[in-house]
Amino acid sequence: MAGTIDLAGDPNIGIYARVFEDVAVVHPAAPAAFQEALREELDVELLATTIQGSDIVGSLLAGNGRGMIVSGLVNADELALLEEYREVYLLEGSMNAAGNVVLANDHFAAVHPDMEFDVAAEIGSFLGVPVVRLSLGGIKTVGMAGSATNTGILVHPRTGAAELAALERVTDLPIGLGSVNMGSGLVGTGLLANSRGYLAGAFTSGFELGRIEEVFGFVE
Repeated sequence: MAGTIDLAGDPNIGIYARVFEDVAVVHPAAPAAFQEALREELDVELLATTIQGSDIVGSLLAGNGRGMIVSGLVNADELALLEEYREVYLLEGSMNAAGNVVLANDHFAAVHPDMEFDVAAEIGSFLGVPVVRLSLGGIKTVGMAGSATNTGILVHPRTGAAELAALERVTDLPIGLGSVNMGSGLVGTGLLANSRGYLAGAFTSGFELGRIEEVFGFVE
């Protein structure tokens, strides 16, 4: 259900993979032990692919149980693989690193506060959830400043009252402040989670793990 891990010595595991309820998307060169940990700890199928030829899959892919949002620079072969699991929305323009600028689950989506209103609305409609434009702890790349499953939301420890209130208007899930990898507030860079389990970056402390388990409902 839970553990800590690195990827070839890098604890920023959320940059290189994206986890959904049923599938984890990870770049093909990820070590076999890392891929197996995703499969076993999160109880998911594994889809090994690059996005736009890059290994930073977690930064370029977001979504929920209804659809995936991916950089518009995805190539045809990569897109075909993703479409085996979900409908796919292509995020075009300069703000196309979907995993960085979108934080989503089956209940809501939060997007970069400078995202165009019509694009944000299209994302909400595509994912079938209410959408809000906001920052977390002043960080505009909400996909890296937070982590959301269908049971809870962990956000940057400096997230302010107004930011929390904006998030609370679109979801009634538990929201908690936390960090990963010995104090990094960019929780999305060091955490992969769904409703069945999680993996945190190898430098994540026991206190931080306890907070993750509390927010996501893994405390027994």
